[in-house]
Amino acid sequence: MENAGKFYINGKWIDPISSQKMDVINPATEEVITQITLASEEDVDLAVAAAKRAFETYSQTTIDERLGMLERLLAIYKRRYEEVAQTITAELGAPITMSREQQADAGVAHLQDFITVLRDFKTEETLHNGETLLREPIGVCGLITPWNWPINQIVLKVIPALATGCTCVLKPSEFTPLNAMLYAEMIDEAGFPAGVFNLIQGAGPVAGATMSRHPDIAMMSFTGSTRAGKAITRDAAENIKRVTLELGGKSPNIVFDDVDIEDRITFSVLDVSNNTGQTCDAPTRMLVQRSIYDEAVKVAKKVGDAAKVGDPSVEGNHVGPLVSHIQYDRVQTLIQAGIDEGAKLLVGGVGKPDGMNEGYFAKPTIFADVNNNMRIAREEIFGPVVAMIPFDTEEDAIRIANDTPYGLAAYIQTPDDAKADRVARKLRAGMIRINGAFPRPGSPFGGYKQSGIGREGGLFGLEDFMEVKMLHK
Repeated sequence: MENAGKFYINGKWIDPISSQKMDVINPATEEVITQITLASEEDVDLAVAAAKRAFETYSQTTIDERLGMLERLLAIYKRRYEEVAQTITAELGAPITMSREQQADAGVAHLQDFITVLRDFKTEETLHNGETLLREPIGVCGLITPWNWPINQIVLKVIPALATGCTCVLKPSEFTPLNAMLYAEMIDEAGFPAGVFNLIQGAGPVAGATMSRHPDIAMMSFTGSTRAGKAITRDAAENIKRVTLELGGKSPNIVFDDVDIEDRITFSVLDVSNNTGQTCDAPTRMLVQRSIYDEAVKVAKKVGDAAKVGDPSVEGNHVGPLVSHIQYDRVQTLIQAGIDEGAKLLVGGVGKPDGMNEGYFAKPTIFADVNNNMRIAREEIFGPVVAMIPFDTEEDAIRIANDTPYGLAAYIQTPDDAKADRVARKLRAGMIRINGAFPRPGSPFGGYKQSGIGREGGLFGLEDFMEVKMLHK
């Protein structure tokens, strides 16, 4: 990539101050794709200064002006759609079919929805008491995005910042930096003013921490691990800046005994393997009512045994590699922990699939007879690993489901609408997916407890980037 190793600051691709390099690795082959530069504190300062200068004028633009730029960006993105999909497959390892149908598509779906919401967005209104409320952009925003759904998270942060009149500095994951460079090129072509959007690359302990502590950044928006989210919150506290977080999950998937077992268990297993299990709201804890548990275990084993792992550059519905050797080692450690703690290994296990000596490929793995105190039921594995847990009653299922430090999502499988609604209202999670329903663009995405603060997407996503001002007359 032409601009690999450079940063996009103040409307130009520039050579960084830092000389520290990092290889970008293809996780399917372990070959080096290119090198990036990891930002120093001085690089962060340059990007923030550019965003601060640009805020003075960009914050005064009209919604119509911003809509025009966003609509141009949408057209450019659609033109470069295949390039985005191929890039994500190369640096993340998502199979190309999945990259086209889900990863790259998120860049269209969320941008289209933000445009729709912004057209009707009210920055001024009269309250019931007759006083005037204004909504104004919060300022310079520091945006840190993860590697697992790279364009999805970039769009969910960058677009509401630009749509509301904020300026921003984006630091994508250093493991998947190339799609962010493509997006910077698109923003440049769309005609956003210099300094409104700035892109740096870097590691969390230096670039991320510098952004979080920076006195000229008014807001930090972070998606990633709960551990890193806590560090960002501590760093941001020094300047009392706003922090929004989308963090980890250990989502329960409650399967009641009135379901079509073949259909719902098949869906449940395959949903965890999507994106090689590297999804924060994946239904990794499968809670199955005891009366159908034995049959569910048989179906899960059949589906798991049929799973294919393969080359992500080849079209198909197979499972790709994990993103890095770090992630591979973590998944292996937790699979071994499940074995050591006495869970019944149905499918998979430690090590790579047969015949796959290169790449960070893991075996899709299913454990049965798990209890909710085991590490594989408590910790976010972020790999294609399912933990099956039996339950007896509706109340038992709710108790187990809520017994987690996380609260991002929960799943319910039942044809009984009244039961689904009753259980959903008792689950402590930000999103409840019933019978495989998929979240639509514009619905607020986020969770309870240690799964984060704030919501992304649609109207709620815009409001997170705005301050409220009252006019008392």
